[in-house]
Amino acid sequence: MSVEIERKFLVKNDLFKEQSEKKVYIKQGFLNSDKERVVRVRLKDEQGFLTIKGASNISGTTRFEWEKEITKQEALDLFKLCEKGNIEKYRYLVTIDRHTYEVDEFLDDNLGLIVAEIELSSEDEIFTKPDWLGEEVTGQAKYYNSNLSKYPFNKW
Repeated sequence: MSVEIERKFLVKNDLFKEQSEKKVYIKQGFLNSDKERVVRVRLKDEQGFLTIKGASNISGTTRFEWEKEITKQEALDLFKLCEKGNIEKYRYLVTIDRHTYEVDEFLDDNLGLIVAEIELSSEDEIFTKPDWLGEEVTGQAKYYNSNLSKYPFNKW
């Protein structure tokens, strides 16, 4: 059990790819996408994960998160129970100073959307913003993966 503190930004261009040290394919579905709690199943390359996230605080930066590693087969089985609308994306890891940005380049119905997240140890922590970082969208529900699965970017 932990508390997740993160900020989310749109990405202006693909210059982050030149700085990326790792790229992984992610597929995720939602067993529950209620605004009070999200239960997500995820395949990250060949490894499965089951994650529960609570509601965000008023600023959208902080929420409860619990995650358990599961087998690939367990994840594939759980995908059969998921709500309609999976998310597929490539995640790039980009380290800037002492922080790592997770930059998600969405596929399929969310193609064209690129979002960067940074996890922090406190809501007011100072961090370096690279040139490719755009508008902050922290707390904007339409950018939550659980919402993108129901209301994809290509329908905006």
